[in-house]
Amino acid sequence: MFYRPQDGHGLPHNPFNAIVTPRPIGWISTTGSMGDNLAPYSFFNAVAYVPPQVMFASTGEKDSIRNIRETGVFAVNIVAEDMLHQMSATSAMLPRGQDEFAAVGLEKAACDTIACPRVVGSPATLECRVTQLVPLLGQDNTLVLGEVTGVHLRDDCLVDGRFDVTRFRPVGRLGYRDYSTVDRVFELARPGEG
Repeated sequence: MFYRPQDGHGLPHNPFNAIVTPRPIGWISTTGSMGDNLAPYSFFNAVAYVPPQVMFASTGEKDSIRNIRETGVFAVNIVAEDMLHQMSATSAMLPRGQDEFAAVGLEKAACDTIACPRVVGSPATLECRVTQLVPLLGQDNTLVLGEVTGVHLRDDCLVDGRFDVTRFRPVGRLGYRDYSTVDRVFELARPGEG
Protein backbone atom coordinates (compact mmCIF):
# COMPACT_ATOMS: atom_id res chain seq x y z
CA MET A 1 0.00 0.00 0.00
CA PHE A 2 1.12 3.53 -0.74
CA TYR A 3 -0.73 6.74 0.00
CA ARG A 4 -0.08 10.46 0.00
CA PRO A 5 -1.21 11.97 3.33
CA GLN A 6 -2.79 14.91 1.51
CA ASP A 7 -5.05 12.48 -0.40
CA GLY A 8 -6.01 10.32 2.60
CA HIS A 9 -5.27 6.68 3.38
CA GLY A 10 -8.68 5.10 2.88
CA LEU A 11 -8.34 2.99 6.05
CA PRO A 12 -10.76 3.11 8.99
CA HIS A 13 -7.97 4.50 11.24
CA ASN A 14 -4.95 6.70 10.50
CA PRO A 15 -1.89 4.42 10.19
CA PHE A 16 0.57 7.30 10.76
CA ASN A 17 -0.13 7.16 14.50
CA ALA A 18 1.00 3.51 14.56
CA ILE A 19 4.11 3.77 12.39
CA VAL A 20 6.53 5.65 14.66
CA THR A 21 6.30 3.47 17.76
CA PRO A 22 6.81 3.03 20.57
CA ARG A 23 6.94 6.72 21.45
CA PRO A 24 7.94 7.72 24.98
CA ILE A 25 5.35 9.79 26.81
CA GLY A 26 6.33 13.16 28.19
CA TRP A 27 3.94 13.87 31.05
CA ILE A 28 4.33 17.64 30.95
CA SER A 29 3.67 19.70 34.06
CA THR A 30 3.43 23.48 33.89
CA THR A 31 2.11 26.39 35.89
CA GLY A 32 0.80 29.83 35.05
CA SER A 33 -1.59 32.53 36.13
CA MET A 34 -4.52 30.09 35.73
CA GLY A 35 -2.85 27.47 37.97
CA ASP A 36 -1.04 24.15 37.55
CA ASN A 37 -1.48 21.83 34.57
CA LEU A 38 -0.47 18.25 33.78
CA ALA A 39 -0.91 16.61 30.37
CA PRO A 40 0.62 13.66 28.47
CA TYR A 41 2.34 14.15 25.10
CA SER A 42 3.47 11.21 22.97
CA PHE A 43 5.30 13.42 20.49
CA PHE A 44 8.19 13.65 22.98
CA ASN A 45 11.86 12.72 23.04
CA ALA A 46 15.41 13.65 24.07
CA VAL A 47 17.31 15.48 21.33
CA ALA A 48 20.82 16.29 22.67
CA TYR A 49 23.26 15.28 25.42
CA VAL A 50 25.38 18.38 26.09
CA PRO A 51 23.62 20.37 27.25
CA PRO A 52 20.81 17.88 27.75
CA GLN A 53 17.74 18.90 25.75
CA VAL A 54 14.27 17.52 25.11
CA MET A 55 11.36 18.30 22.82
CA PHE A 56 7.64 17.74 22.71
CA ALA A 57 5.02 18.81 20.24
CA SER A 58 1.50 19.93 20.97
CA THR A 59 -1.29 19.54 18.47
CA GLY A 60 -3.53 22.41 19.48
CA GLU A 61 -3.13 25.47 21.71
CA LYS A 62 -3.51 23.72 25.05
CA ASP A 63 -3.04 24.97 28.63
CA SER A 64 0.49 23.50 28.63
CA ILE A 65 1.50 25.75 25.75
CA ARG A 66 -0.23 28.80 27.25
CA ASN A 67 1.62 28.26 30.55
CA ILE A 68 4.95 27.71 28.79
CA ARG A 69 4.52 30.94 26.81
CA GLU A 70 3.83 32.72 30.10
CA THR A 71 6.62 31.22 32.26
CA GLY A 72 9.25 29.75 29.92
CA VAL A 73 9.52 26.52 31.95
CA PHE A 74 8.09 23.01 32.08
CA ALA A 75 8.83 19.65 33.68
CA VAL A 76 8.79 16.25 31.98
CA ASN A 77 7.58 13.48 34.26
CA ILE A 78 8.33 9.94 33.08
CA VAL A 79 5.33 7.60 33.17
CA ALA A 80 5.70 4.29 35.01
CA GLU A 81 3.34 1.40 34.31
CA ASP A 82 1.58 1.84 37.66
CA MET A 83 0.76 5.45 36.67
CA LEU A 84 -0.84 4.53 33.33
CA HIS A 85 -4.46 5.20 34.31
CA GLN A 86 -3.68 8.48 36.08
CA MET A 87 -1.65 9.58 33.05
CA SER A 88 -4.57 8.78 30.76
CA ALA A 89 -7.00 10.62 33.04
CA THR A 90 -4.91 13.79 32.74
CA SER A 91 -5.60 13.84 29.00
CA ALA A 92 -9.26 14.71 29.68
CA MET A 93 -10.45 18.09 28.43
CA LEU A 94 -10.96 19.80 31.79
CA PRO A 95 -12.07 23.43 32.09
CA ARG A 96 -9.22 25.91 31.70
CA GLY A 97 -7.45 26.42 35.01
CA GLN A 98 -8.65 23.18 36.61
CA ASP A 99 -5.70 21.38 38.22
CA GLU A 100 -5.19 17.88 36.74
CA PHE A 101 -3.04 16.88 39.73
CA ALA A 102 -6.04 17.39 42.02
CA ALA A 103 -8.56 15.99 39.52
CA VAL A 104 -6.81 12.60 39.32
CA GLY A 105 -5.40 12.46 42.87
CA LEU A 106 -1.72 12.96 42.16
CA GLU A 107 0.65 14.46 44.71
CA LYS A 108 2.85 17.27 43.43
CA ALA A 109 6.07 18.81 44.66
CA ALA A 110 8.03 21.90 43.68
CA CYS A 111 10.89 21.60 41.23
CA ASP A 112 14.35 22.75 42.35
CA THR A 113 15.63 24.81 39.37
CA ILE A 114 12.35 26.14 37.94
CA ALA A 115 9.05 27.44 39.30
CA CYS A 116 6.91 24.49 38.29
CA PRO A 117 5.29 21.45 39.94
CA ARG A 118 6.36 17.87 39.33
CA VAL A 119 4.68 14.50 39.88
CA VAL A 120 5.72 12.92 43.18
CA GLY A 121 6.59 9.27 42.59
CA SER A 122 7.52 9.64 38.95
CA PRO A 123 10.62 7.52 38.28
CA ALA A 124 12.32 10.56 36.76
CA THR A 125 11.51 14.21 36.21
CA LEU A 126 13.38 16.58 33.93
CA GLU A 127 13.17 20.25 34.87
CA CYS A 128 13.37 22.34 31.69
CA ARG A 129 13.79 25.92 30.51
CA VAL A 130 12.34 26.64 27.08
CA THR A 131 14.94 27.37 24.41
CA GLN A 132 12.60 27.56 21.42
CA LEU A 133 8.93 27.47 20.52
CA VAL A 134 8.62 26.51 16.86
CA PRO A 135 5.34 26.82 14.99
CA LEU A 136 4.70 23.72 12.87
CA LEU A 137 2.53 23.26 9.81
CA GLY A 138 -1.15 22.81 10.62
CA GLN A 139 -3.62 24.37 13.03
CA ASP A 140 -1.91 25.38 16.30
CA ASN A 141 0.87 22.77 16.11
CA THR A 142 3.84 23.82 18.26
CA LEU A 143 7.24 22.24 18.86
CA VAL A 144 8.70 23.02 22.30
CA LEU A 145 12.44 22.65 22.84
CA GLY A 146 13.89 22.86 26.33
CA GLU A 147 17.22 22.60 28.12
CA VAL A 148 17.22 20.24 31.10
CA THR A 149 18.29 22.23 34.18
CA GLY A 150 17.57 19.63 36.85
CA VAL A 151 16.95 15.87 37.05
CA HIS A 152 15.07 13.95 39.73
CA LEU A 153 15.63 10.18 39.86
CA ARG A 154 13.74 7.84 42.16
CA ASP A 155 16.33 6.08 44.32
CA ASP A 156 14.79 2.61 43.85
CA CYS A 157 15.37 2.94 40.08
CA LEU A 158 19.16 3.25 40.50
CA VAL A 159 20.91 -0.12 40.36
CA ASP A 160 24.71 -0.38 40.36
CA GLY A 161 25.03 3.23 39.22
CA ARG A 162 22.59 2.85 36.31
CA PHE A 163 19.02 4.07 35.87
CA ASP A 164 17.17 0.75 35.50
CA VAL A 165 13.94 1.12 33.51
CA THR A 166 12.83 -2.41 34.39
CA ARG A 167 12.29 -1.17 37.95
CA PHE A 168 9.33 0.94 36.82
CA ARG A 169 8.46 -0.30 33.31
CA PRO A 170 8.09 2.93 31.29
CA VAL A 171 4.95 3.31 29.21
CA GLY A 172 5.20 3.93 25.47
CA ARG A 173 2.50 5.09 23.08
CA LEU A 174 1.73 2.97 20.07
CA GLY A 175 -0.98 3.78 17.55
CA TYR A 176 -4.70 4.07 18.04
CA ARG A 177 -5.52 3.26 21.71
CA ASP A 178 -2.50 0.99 22.13
CA TYR A 179 0.32 1.29 24.66
CA SER A 180 3.33 -0.81 25.58
CA THR A 181 5.69 -1.15 28.52
CA VAL A 182 9.40 -1.91 28.65
CA ASP A 183 9.95 -5.08 30.61
CA ARG A 184 12.93 -6.59 28.79
CA VAL A 185 16.25 -4.90 28.13
CA PHE A 186 19.26 -6.25 26.24
CA GLU A 187 22.70 -4.88 25.43
CA LEU A 188 24.20 -4.54 21.97
CA ALA A 189 27.64 -3.07 21.40
CA ARG A 190 28.19 -0.77 18.44
CA PRO A 191 30.87 -1.68 15.89
CA GLY A 192 34.28 -0.86 17.39
CA GLU A 193 33.07 -0.73 21.00
CA GLY A 194 34.87 -3.01 23.43
